[in-house]
Amino acid sequence: MHIAEVAIRRWQLTLVLFTLLCALGFSAFQQVPRAVDPHFSMPVVSIVALQPGADPAEIEQTITKPIEELIQGLEDVQNVASTSTDGSAVIRAEFDWSGDPDQYFNDTVREVTAIRSQLPSDLQRLTFEKIRTTNTSILQIALLSESASWYRMEKYARDISEALGRYKEVRQTEIYGLPQPEISVAVNAGRLAALRVPASAVADAIRLGGADVPAGAVTSGTRRFNVEAGGAFRDLETIRSLPLRTNDGTLLRVGDVAEVKYGAAEQRVKVSHNGKRAIWITANQKQGTDATKLRNLLVQELALQQKLLPPDIKAIVQFDQSRDITKRLKELARDFGIALFLVLFTLLPLGWRASIIVMISIPLSIASGLLAISAMGFNLSQLVVAGFILSLGLLVDDSIVVVENIARHLRMGKSRDQAAIDGTKEITMAVMGSTGVLIFAFFPLFFLPEGAGKFTQSFIGTIVSTITASMIVSLTIVPFLASRILSRDEEEGGNALLRWLMGKIDRFYHPMLHWALDRPRRTVWGALAVTCAAFSLVPVLGFSLFPNADTSYFRVTVEAEQGSSIEETGRIIRKVSEVLKSEPAITVRAENVGAYNPPVFYNVFQRGENPTHGEVLAIMNEWKGAQSRAMVDRLRQKLDLIPGARIKIVLFQNGAPINAPVEFRVYGPEQEELRNVATKMEQILRDTPGARDVNNPVAFDRVDLDVRIDDAKAALLDVPSGAPRRAIRLALSGERSGTFRDSEGDSYPVVVRLPLAETQPVSALESIYVSNRSGQSVQLSEISRPILESTPAAIYRYNLERNISITAQISDGAVVSKVNSDAQRKMDSIPLKPGYSIEIGGEAEKINDTFAGFGPIVIIAMFSIFAILVAEFGRFKEALVVAGVIPLGTFGGLIALLITGNNLSFLAVIGFIALVGIEIKNSILLVDFTSQLRDRGMALREAIEQAGEVRFLPVLLTSVTAIGGLMPLALFGGSLYGPLAIVLIGGLISSTLLSRIVTPAMYLLVVRSDENKAAMPSIDTKELSNAT
Repeated sequence: MHIAEVAIRRWQLTLVLFTLLCALGFSAFQQVPRAVDPHFSMPVVSIVALQPGADPAEIEQTITKPIEELIQGLEDVQNVASTSTDGSAVIRAEFDWSGDPDQYFNDTVREVTAIRSQLPSDLQRLTFEKIRTTNTSILQIALLSESASWYRMEKYARDISEALGRYKEVRQTEIYGLPQPEISVAVNAGRLAALRVPASAVADAIRLGGADVPAGAVTSGTRRFNVEAGGAFRDLETIRSLPLRTNDGTLLRVGDVAEVKYGAAEQRVKVSHNGKRAIWITANQKQGTDATKLRNLLVQELALQQKLLPPDIKAIVQFDQSRDITKRLKELARDFGIALFLVLFTLLPLGWRASIIVMISIPLSIASGLLAISAMGFNLSQLVVAGFILSLGLLVDDSIVVVENIARHLRMGKSRDQAAIDGTKEITMAVMGSTGVLIFAFFPLFFLPEGAGKFTQSFIGTIVSTITASMIVSLTIVPFLASRILSRDEEEGGNALLRWLMGKIDRFYHPMLHWALDRPRRTVWGALAVTCAAFSLVPVLGFSLFPNADTSYFRVTVEAEQGSSIEETGRIIRKVSEVLKSEPAITVRAENVGAYNPPVFYNVFQRGENPTHGEVLAIMNEWKGAQSRAMVDRLRQKLDLIPGARIKIVLFQNGAPINAPVEFRVYGPEQEELRNVATKMEQILRDTPGARDVNNPVAFDRVDLDVRIDDAKAALLDVPSGAPRRAIRLALSGERSGTFRDSEGDSYPVVVRLPLAETQPVSALESIYVSNRSGQSVQLSEISRPILESTPAAIYRYNLERNISITAQISDGAVVSKVNSDAQRKMDSIPLKPGYSIEIGGEAEKINDTFAGFGPIVIIAMFSIFAILVAEFGRFKEALVVAGVIPLGTFGGLIALLITGNNLSFLAVIGFIALVGIEIKNSILLVDFTSQLRDRGMALREAIEQAGEVRFLPVLLTSVTAIGGLMPLALFGGSLYGPLAIVLIGGLISSTLLSRIVTPAMYLLVVRSDENKAAMPSIDTKELSNAT
């Protein structure tokens, strides 16, 4: 029994099942988490190591190389990139995208932790980060105060951070811009020298006096007592009272030679909010949670915490990711509504009864899609909603074809039930074949490699599940509804609108079809020649990966001159902020000096600290397209006038993470030669049209002060080896000597150093004394010869090899592939020494990696589609006739991209692959019906003409509804979805118009050739019998 017959005969069960489907779909819609972008973990691990005071060369040798060499030996590692800068190293390892990111992270942490003892003992911090799209801040809170001490600020910030972190949906909360609170023991170097007490003796006395180790336990009878013997310091007076003894035996206290107070370490990162002194608190969500719901919970918690703050401290929301989520989903919901209206409007020619049936299939298919999305673990992101919008014009295709065919059987005089069963049976194989072709056009895209594949996975999954559901709906509930709703008394030609439309079609289509069938070869070869010529437009259009994200916020990055202090970088940041303040559209300026801002976009990662780096996150209420782009252009012109730094505006870009759209890397062993080649590469990019904001990170070396201990003098003065280095480090960076625990249980380090204001001046070197073996104090200047020396600003490595990356942004209207190709030709002319090479990176590298994955995907899709066609028609020739429409749609897609000024982006290429399935789906309806008519005994040409007339309207309606559904994405989908929709619209227009002429002519050529060959043996037999 056919599935449609079951649905009609057992209609009660049909209603119950589809009511249940609607309920489950609504429940899934209520529960699926909302987000702007998909949630997924990346197989990328980031390691950040901090060693203040170490230069890039030292960082490279002692930290970066050992960790790199270890990671390079791990399973499935694809590449390892590192940056060694002043006092920090960032190592980022990327693994196989088809593997398990959690396993890669655990392996990396385990192996690197195992060699921790081989790394420098004074390594201040070693952190690991698993890269996820949910690492971005869902909420950033600015804690403002112009007068509160860092100790007080830290207390209230920690209270808020802990309160937010108690929610189970929060993965992590962090505090940014807070100098490390500490108990400062500021030694008086002159007094220590006079008393012949080394500063290290103060540190050792505190270390011994505050040893935080259990003393043990004793027993008394049947009772056991733990013995307390000191431990962490509980008050400052205890530290001040710790005893010291001079060389002559005099007893001193720490308080006699040092000031003990609440203080803070040197502030390596400074943040502010709209120019006001601040620290930031960020909260990140766990994967699979609803960002909008979590945001509401956190804002409610913040309101409670604000009531506990003193008058001089204020907490405000600085960044709220949910605003972007709500705005983007509202826009897409609007687009969905417009698409739904346009789709329903295009159904009017079917008549109101048929239109109602087709309309009912829409929510049923959408409900099935929502259920599938929830089951697959995807969130309701902009890609999922865009997938539903794109599907909207496709999911009604099957229902239109089935309803139109049932209506035709009703006009033959059959009963409603019989017409529904017969009409559905007749079209079932065509519907299953055409929908199967469409599914197999999309389904292989679900397995695209790299980050681009992960990013679009939910988009493809939405389309495949919704279209699959629409096929099932069209063969079950639609025939049942048609048997109850369609009228038997409808006129032969349908309703008035349908008769008018068919009249127009007959008037124009008949003459064109007759002309094509009279000249089939000229029609087919002429059409193919014209359409294939459109492929010459591919180099003209150029390639790109993903466009800008059109977020309501953007970054302004600042790189001050090498060697600049954090105060100098801060001065430039303040100037940048003042320029941004001149634009009324920018409401928040989150300023960061010494580092880049905490991540607010899924493909921008946290980087190490550097006093020459800074960033301002500019936040607007909304991005207004051309108006906002004009504002960015005005800002670029103003920012270019600020001297002393490289300043660039960076708009967030969708897709996989890249350093910049344009990037060229030079590899080689020697830093100086790399720098020389990099200078030439920089000039080439500056001279390349379309490139702007060219950045050469090693254009200038930094100047450092090398103390240069005179070992001979140190030996004469009996100074132990290594003592000068410890004395210098203790005086400038400080030496942690104990732990202080306050009444609330919070712990702080006790640090011994020279008095510290905000930073140590160069004059601090004159106050450093080193003790010799006899206890006498020797001034550092007596055993040193300080000189200024030039050192690399940073050392970059890629897969264990030194390299330098020269990057550039793209001017508006420029195509990244053209800029890269122009620059590549010039780069090839740079003479290189043996052992040196230049490679392209950035978007071009990602395009090559991503599009390389398209090859197997396209082959699988094409063979799957062709297998379905052969299975349905049983012969290669009919299958080739159906597939012959592919160039016809490709022609329209390329022309549409050219007219609209778009290039071949990642989603545009996906559009062409999807177009193949849609074109073949429509072509199947024509060829399948033609074959059915011939099987009934109808002559070849008559069957072709009748099939063309009968199937023209369903194909036209399905194409028009698809175009109607895609129109909002083309008009309002922005640079992300616009190219995809434009390709499909242009391809559907050209394919619908041309294939109605070319496909019948091609079918005539193929089948007539077979009939002629079949007739040849009978003619030869007849001639032979006559001769006999």
